[in-house]
Amino acid sequence: MIKIINILFGCLITSIGVLLLRHAHIITGGTAGLSLSLSYILNMPFATLFFAVNIPFYVFSFIRMGWKFTVSTIFAVTILSLMTGVDRWLPPFSIPALLGAVVGGIIIGFGLSILFLNNSSLGGANILALFLQKRFNWNPGKINFLFDFLVVISGIYSVGVTKGIYSILSISIISSIISYFKNKIANRDTAEKDAKNYSLKSKMKRVG
Repeated sequence: MIKIINILFGCLITSIGVLLLRHAHIITGGTAGLSLSLSYILNMPFATLFFAVNIPFYVFSFIRMGWKFTVSTIFAVTILSLMTGVDRWLPPFSIPALLGAVVGGIIIGFGLSILFLNNSSLGGANILALFLQKRFNWNPGKINFLFDFLVVISGIYSVGVTKGIYSILSISIISSIISYFKNKIANRDTAEKDAKNYSLKSKMKRVG
């Protein structure tokens, strides 16, 4: 129950950051950034595009990360889609690009870190980042930044060069915050492995 509450809280924080970026006309990385870019171009709701873009990544998640992580990720993506969907009922407003990039980046960074710490993600590069950390102990913040940077570069034409630079600033902030929590995420994974090993050994002793 506590884990579900934490995931909901992480989604709430992240959704606020995404809405700030959207109203600052700033893009971000990963499937969220791709969905934002498409929402500007197609004039479609972010929530709908975000959910649809993530579908192919669920297959990879199920194969490489297991069904528990996949279900948790689908849950988080669905909740975030619903939370950001309230944007259609909000009155029109705009936020200065620099302010949106900095504040939105900070908020999303903390939101994603909460999800990572609770063995969940928002799909896309998040899944790959956590997989590579578990398998090779790679820094998830740096992995996210690499993929986010590629998404932002490809989406610059939809927001312009200046806001594209602000977008890069935003993903740098997100990456830095995730990297800050890297050790805690790694310690969580180690604790889970130790718990599984202990449980397995206990069962073997009882059988013996």
